[in-house]
Amino acid sequence: MVICILIRTFAPMITQDQLKDVLERADALHRYLEIDKKKIEYEEEDLRTQAPDFWEDRKRAEEEMKKVKGIKKWLDGYKEVRTLADELQLAFDFFKDEMVTEEEVDDTYAKAIQAIEDLELKNMLRQKEDPMEAVLKINSGAGGTEAQDWASMLMRMYMRWAEAHGYKVTISNLLDGDEAGIKSVTMQIEGGDYAYGYLKSENGVHRLVRVSPFNAQGKRMTSFASVFVSPLVDDTIEVYVDPAKLSWDTFRSSGAGGQNVNKVESGVRLRYWYTDPDTGEEEEILIENTETRDQPKNKERALTLLRSQLYDRAMKKRLEAQAKIEAGKKKIEWGSQIRSYVFDDRRVKDHRTNYQTTDVDAVMNGKIDDFIKAYLMEFPVNDEEQ
Repeated sequence: MVICILIRTFAPMITQDQLKDVLERADALHRYLEIDKKKIEYEEEDLRTQAPDFWEDRKRAEEEMKKVKGIKKWLDGYKEVRTLADELQLAFDFFKDEMVTEEEVDDTYAKAIQAIEDLELKNMLRQKEDPMEAVLKINSGAGGTEAQDWASMLMRMYMRWAEAHGYKVTISNLLDGDEAGIKSVTMQIEGGDYAYGYLKSENGVHRLVRVSPFNAQGKRMTSFASVFVSPLVDDTIEVYVDPAKLSWDTFRSSGAGGQNVNKVESGVRLRYWYTDPDTGEEEEILIENTETRDQPKNKERALTLLRSQLYDRAMKKRLEAQAKIEAGKKKIEWGSQIRSYVFDDRRVKDHRTNYQTTDVDAVMNGKIDDFIKAYLMEFPVNDEEQ
């Protein structure tokens, strides 16, 4: 006769050390983010918005409201972390008394870790432009159809990333490839905070290595596409545009739209002569916009993109000057090859951080957060106080 004795153990999947780690990281965020100071600041700023004459200066009021909302988001983010950390402590204790299941403890732990990592990542975004929305432009490199197909794959990757993070993507200009893919695209990533802060890590040249579907011999080919990311400015940010250096052309949009496309010159082409303040060299900035069939709206959008580009150039000059001052700080390279996507070896590697993954399909479906986080940890930028 065999007697089976069942011994119930009260050890949840997470350990005491894991619980301790969550609580310590939550406490550390309280210190780093200066939560107590932010609470006082929020109350003071919110009180100002209730003044009877607050909206008399509309522009100043909008800037103040933006500041108040920004502080509140930090407080809300920390409140979520603190709540989940406390719930995990309770769940861990209740498990011993069989009041919650192991699965419930694990679920609470996963939520707490995710909230902490999200806030820690956001805390790395210290550049004053980081909270802004973004303009992302992709240009295919040399290589014809293969490179143009690669550019369209990158466009899809960033659209998937934006969708997963709750952003809205608007395509302001797209130039189709000769046979497949695209030659270039300009997209606005809007509808949420920190789009620029996250996507600035994508600036540079992206390299694809694969067996080309467009090559009859099935050769392994290398293609390149460049990605340019700049902050999307809004009306609260002043950027000087010299009217004397600005000119416009109109043209008929291509693509969907039937006969209206051929009759109405709704597409706009903006030309602006930019003068480098350091060297005095002049450069033409060319922006095309075919976003809508409304020419005035397209003009307005093109001007916003111009202001974003001018702001971006001034910002990069400031960062380059800052990098020269700070000893040992790596100079920012805006046009360097940053990442390789090797399809047949199932590998995507970032050459700046050496972070890599074998899950190529996930990356091409927009799961690039680990690359972004690795970059932000490797190259933090502490700008003037936001």
